[in-house]
Amino acid sequence: MPVKVAIIYYSATGITYQLARAVREGAEQAGAEVRLHRVPELAAEEAIASNEGWSSHRLATLDVAEATHDDLLWSDAVIFGTPTRFGNVSAQLKQFIDTTGPLWREGRLADKPMSGFVSTGTFHGGQESTLLALYNTMYHWGAIVVAPGYTDPVQWNAGNPYGASSVSNNGQLPPSGVEIRAAKYLGRRTTEVARRLLEGRSTPAGARLPVLSTSPIDARPFYDTTTREHHDR
Repeated sequence: MPVKVAIIYYSATGITYQLARAVREGAEQAGAEVRLHRVPELAAEEAIASNEGWSSHRLATLDVAEATHDDLLWSDAVIFGTPTRFGNVSAQLKQFIDTTGPLWREGRLADKPMSGFVSTGTFHGGQESTLLALYNTMYHWGAIVVAPGYTDPVQWNAGNPYGASSVSNNGQLPPSGVEIRAAKYLGRRTTEVARRLLEGRSTPAGARLPVLSTSPIDARPFYDTTTREHHDR
C-alpha cells in the first residue's frame, strides 16, 4: 500500500503553491498517494482585487479542492505550507488548524509524521520563526515533526534545516531551482519516514502507543469549588 500524504497549504500570489507542487512531486517520486488541498481564503474581496497577482492566482486555482478534516484522518503524513505573516503562520492556515480540536481530543493526529514549508518576500523574512510556530501545534497534537536537517546535499545549498522555504522578492520571483529541489526533497523525506513508521507498526512490537481519548484536565476544576482558590496550571 502506498503512503498517503496530505499537503495542505495557503497561498496568496502563488509562490507557496509552487512549493506545494514541488513537495507533491517529491512525495509521488517516493511512491506516495498525495492529496494537494488548499485552505479557504479569508481575506476581503477588495483586498484580493487590489493585488493582480493575488486575484489571478485565486482564479487559476479554483479547481484545487479545499482541505477538510478528512484529509488529516486519511493521511499517513501531513505537510503544511504557508507564506509568512510577520514571522508567523498565515491566518488562513491557522484558522484551519484551529478547527482541529475534536481530532486532537481523540488522539487522531498523534504519531503522524508532519513537516512544513514557507515562503517569504525578503531574506530573513521570518522563515524559521514561521516553521517553528507551525510546529508548536504539532507538538500539542503529539505528531512527529520531520525536519529535513542537512540529510541531503541540496540542504547545504538551501540552508534551512527546519523545512523547505523560498524568497520571492515580495511575490516577484518564483522559487529558485535550489528551492524547488529542497521542496521535492521535503516531500520525499517525509514520505520515506512515514513508510518506515508504517512498516514498524506492521509488527506486534511496533503497535501504536496508547493515546487518551479524553483529557484528564477536563475533570479537574480550574478553581477549587470550595475555596475558589486559583490552581496553578
